[in-house]
Amino acid sequence: MAAALLSGAEYAALAETIKLPTEAFVDGGFRPALSGARFDTTNPATGKLLAQIAACGPEDVDVAVANAKAAFEDGRWSKLSPNERKHILLRFADLLEQNAHQLAVMESLDSGKPIRECQNTDVPETIHTIRWHAELIDKIYDSTAPVGSNALALVVREAIGVVGLVLPWNFPLLMLAWKIGPSLAAGCSIVVKPAKETTLTALRVAELAYQAGVPAGVFNVLPGGGREVGEPLGRHRDVTMVSFTGSTDTGRKFLHYAAESNLKRVVLECGGKNPAVVLNDVQDLDATARHLVNGAFWNMGENCSASSRLIVHADIKCQLLERMEVHMREWQMGNPLDPDNRLGAMVSKAHFEKVRSYLEQAAAEKLTVVYGGETEKGIYVQPTVIDGVGQDSRLFQEEIFGPVLTVTTFTTLEEAITLANDSVYGLAASVYTDDLRNAIKLSREIRAGVVTVNCFGEGDVTTPFGGYKESGFGGRDKSQWAHDQYTEIKTIWIDA
Repeated sequence: MAAALLSGAEYAALAETIKLPTEAFVDGGFRPALSGARFDTTNPATGKLLAQIAACGPEDVDVAVANAKAAFEDGRWSKLSPNERKHILLRFADLLEQNAHQLAVMESLDSGKPIRECQNTDVPETIHTIRWHAELIDKIYDSTAPVGSNALALVVREAIGVVGLVLPWNFPLLMLAWKIGPSLAAGCSIVVKPAKETTLTALRVAELAYQAGVPAGVFNVLPGGGREVGEPLGRHRDVTMVSFTGSTDTGRKFLHYAAESNLKRVVLECGGKNPAVVLNDVQDLDATARHLVNGAFWNMGENCSASSRLIVHADIKCQLLERMEVHMREWQMGNPLDPDNRLGAMVSKAHFEKVRSYLEQAAAEKLTVVYGGETEKGIYVQPTVIDGVGQDSRLFQEEIFGPVLTVTTFTTLEEAITLANDSVYGLAASVYTDDLRNAIKLSREIRAGVVTVNCFGEGDVTTPFGGYKESGFGGRDKSQWAHDQYTEIKTIWIDA
């Protein structure tokens, strides 16, 4: 359950009092990078320095992995009973809940995310995810095989070992929870590399886990860059699995690292260019418009499952866009710590420039900007709807990762399916129709890992999340299926 929203003044006052973590968390305590190097982390909404964070390197990876391996092998966590791990993780979730306001403010300051989203969605979903995986620990059964009366064949799961968890910057807390929930539940030791842009909450969460009773060495966090921390994790021979969420280009690198080192297991959740297909049999265009606006602009469109391509029947396009414009007026942009605002800043100047380049591309292609299309106040981008976007346009094909929705029309169901599948990605899709047969056909034929009907979403903690094609590889986040990727399957054969 989400904690009640505070006022903007109360959030601002809390922001002034929080002591931000600035060191790596290794073997149960905070410590500087061995090199002594540091990097600046700033508030993207204001450009002001928040803190100077320990900039870890390969030598820190070696130390953290060595501690994680020692913890795994001596069994201080991996050999606890499922019930013991469950109760520690439930205490951990309770501590997260007690610090909900603090975590929400840290997340907003570090990422530019609106505090209302941090408080109402990210923090409560993080807590729920930890509790759900904790409760699942002692409810997953192993198996026996039907081998007859002359032998006993057991099929059992064992924790995979030391796991590297490499996080994105768009949902720092929630993506952390999606990975630490099942990996800690399985009994693994973990080394977390948060995105360099958003390190604060991962460090605080590790500290709270230790306070809850997760033993030293089991939960480690190394701030730093991809080359300095991510690549050494991916290449380390004592890391037995890596779970990565981020861009497809970076995800590919982890497959190379695994091939060139110890063939560690790699699970990737990568980019998306997600279609929202609206048929002309939809009766409630207002409800559809509300879902589309939320799907396109939630978290400023910095969301791999964002509904970034509206594929709409030509007969209803104008009516639908009119209804969307009404709902877009509700999406106020401004200071992320003001709970009245639903849109904050882009995460960084570099990312802002990337998103702005697509607005310039739309102008170069002489496309019609139906709504927005401008930048404001530093690195803010207005929620933008661009009409007349063809299949060959960069705006149709490339992941913008900002508050930009493209509009493309169709006239037949087959054309809609072709447009929806015309992407190297296959993460998520939405279908809007009042015809059950069309809903079934579209949800079956669109090549995506998650398809929602008459709504935008990603399911919940009970449903797997991941993509087809270049959106994913090797496994899924969330649900009981996430536990499979953090375990090895062993056959034990006993002659009678």
